[in-house]
Amino acid sequence: MNKNILSAKFLGCDSDFKSSDIVIFGAPYDGTTTFRPGTRFAPSIMRMDSIGIEAYSPYFDADITDYSIHDYGDLDLPFGSPTRALEMISETSQHIFDSCKMPLMIGGEHLVSLPVIEQAAKKYPNLHILHFDAHTDLREDYLGEPLSHSSVIRRAWDILGDNRIWQYGIRSGTREEFYWSKEGHTNMCLHNFDTLNNAINTIGTLPVYLTIDLDVLDPSIFPGTGTPEAGGVSFLDLVNALKAVSKLNIIGADIVELSPHYDQSGSSTAVACKILRELILTMKNS
Repeated sequence: MNKNILSAKFLGCDSDFKSSDIVIFGAPYDGTTTFRPGTRFAPSIMRMDSIGIEAYSPYFDADITDYSIHDYGDLDLPFGSPTRALEMISETSQHIFDSCKMPLMIGGEHLVSLPVIEQAAKKYPNLHILHFDAHTDLREDYLGEPLSHSSVIRRAWDILGDNRIWQYGIRSGTREEFYWSKEGHTNMCLHNFDTLNNAINTIGTLPVYLTIDLDVLDPSIFPGTGTPEAGGVSFLDLVNALKAVSKLNIIGADIVELSPHYDQSGSSTAVACKILRELILTMKNS
């Protein structure tokens, strides 16, 4: 894997690589951000601020220090080259999958999910994706560029095809994106998680990659993001959704789109840290 450049660890995630079945790594990249940049700072700031939360989750009645979790640190990504940055993320996630471990990536903008999904699909040909987000991310391109955080789920569809992608919390996108989804290409639930049980029952024991764009949360709860969208879900809505999907076979996950500096109170980073804690426990319970 690429050498990491960070010594700090996310709270309680200090086991060695060999003994761990979940490997956290940071992908501090925001080179295709279409509105407000800053997600490159999220992984390191989340690690520093994680000392402000407890390792114990009352939602799962579990403590992350009870498990062996390795925090590899941040990849040293070249900001001027999206192609090379994606290659480095791909190489890292491939190594984690080849070592029979589960990657848990901290972004970064949403495009960083794509190479992990590509490697997951290689290892698990019948892969399904659960996508929690405010935005459809189904554009064919953004200003002519097919590799964008606005098109990451469309690129995932290029890999998986129809009826393998389940989208929740969606409330923003072009008309073309919504209509394209309705043609049967993705399963989309607007505004909330009301139909999440449909996905759970349909997917069953098949492998699942879970990608969480934190702007699925309402900006009154989570203003620290590059593209805030009114009408989002609550923190408890998201935690309950994680508890529900913990019964699935989750083989990898990511959490993306925190831009810490747009919330000087630090509340958005604290929320992101708690969601990461719950996501770790979701994966351990799956």
